[in-house]
Amino acid sequence: MGIWIVVVDDDPLALTHIKRILREQDMRVSCLRSGRDLLKFMGKNAPDLILLDIQMPEMDGFTTQQELRRMEEEAGREPTPIIFLSGLETSEAESRSFEQGAADFIRKPVHKDILTKRILNTVKHTKEIVSLKEEAAVDKLTGLLNKAAGTVRVTKLCAERAGMLMILDLDNFKLVNDIYGHSMGDKVLRTFADVVRRNIRSQDVMVRIGGDEFMGFFANMDSETALESLHRRLNSELIKETVKLAGESFNIPLSISIGAVLVPEYGRDYDMLFPLADSALYRVKQSGKNGVRIYGQDGENNLSGENDIQKEFARITQIVEGGHRRDGGISMDLKQFSLIYHFLRQFYKRYGGTVVKLLFILSEEDTAKELPYSLKDAAEKFELCLQDTLRKSDMILRHKPNQFYVLLQNLSEEDFQSVFQRIMNTWEAGETHTGIHIEYLMEYVIYEKENYDR
Repeated sequence: MGIWIVVVDDDPLALTHIKRILREQDMRVSCLRSGRDLLKFMGKNAPDLILLDIQMPEMDGFTTQQELRRMEEEAGREPTPIIFLSGLETSEAESRSFEQGAADFIRKPVHKDILTKRILNTVKHTKEIVSLKEEAAVDKLTGLLNKAAGTVRVTKLCAERAGMLMILDLDNFKLVNDIYGHSMGDKVLRTFADVVRRNIRSQDVMVRIGGDEFMGFFANMDSETALESLHRRLNSELIKETVKLAGESFNIPLSISIGAVLVPEYGRDYDMLFPLADSALYRVKQSGKNGVRIYGQDGENNLSGENDIQKEFARITQIVEGGHRRDGGISMDLKQFSLIYHFLRQFYKRYGGTVVKLLFILSEEDTAKELPYSLKDAAEKFELCLQDTLRKSDMILRHKPNQFYVLLQNLSEEDFQSVFQRIMNTWEAGETHTGIHIEYLMEYVIYEKENYDR
């Protein structure tokens, strides 16, 4: 059978009538007699749609829907579409049904064709919405949750569950891109995602937060032994699968570094927890990479004695400095970019200096018959190209999906040409970008040092 429908009505004749109609359409049907029965049923089942009668004793349809939505929200489930049924002749029930978010409303006695068409339309529309939500939440390259959707999910898990928030970084991954090309780099990232999926449980979450950096939340994990075991499995399988891709001559020291923090031992606020896990990862990197560390397990958070302030100063500095470890330019969102941009402008106004403002716009060429990949994928690859090519002091804002606003500090007009050529050479040295057109606009700004009497 195809679509699964739950019918809730205290009238046995109405149940029998609707069940017969739906069975003729090859639909799976479950019949219930009350709102409480439905709530109990939905605790363990996930039908495609609910036909819910409004006029029922003890708990009417509206109250039942409200309780069901609360249950679904607590369980983190998508709301099941509901079509309300009513034998009332007034329009009040219909108006209230749509106010409460009903997918549709049908008057009783139900007509066969009307019932069937509205069920099919509702189920189709709901699946299309779910599909669009899932597509928007998934990183196209790896199939893992993307940063935006993943951050929302992990934030909720940190607030509600015990476990381990971790950040994973692929050591020396840049060498894969440099030596084998970005196409091989993409294959390695996809392979790592496959390895991750084989080694985590259904309740665990893994997110690609950018480039070769990932974030995970592992429920009820609380020991370094468990983290080390996970690290060994991921490392071993990643190397084995990468050698299959690149050949037996592959000798890049590709490995994984993991920094983690325990939840709720260090709180439940994601924005506070993430820097702690990042700090632990930074310590792993400082110690030679290819390892794991759980924040606080070596006593860096136990401050006592007269050196407290020095230790706290060093700890906070480590967290802040560990926030960006990529070798090249820094990608920021609009809020971050705007804040730093205004600071730099005030700084250069007072002390003098030079700034190059640069805008890149990617588009599809009109003559292109078939692109090797989408414009969005091309823009993501170009952003990585900018990060890998520019200096640590350079700033990158992805203003629109296909637009990049770049700020280059203390760069002469003569040097700009070599920097620009380096960007384009890096872009063209990777895989084929046939059909992708890049145009740019540059503005060179000189700030004269202000004179102060004091």
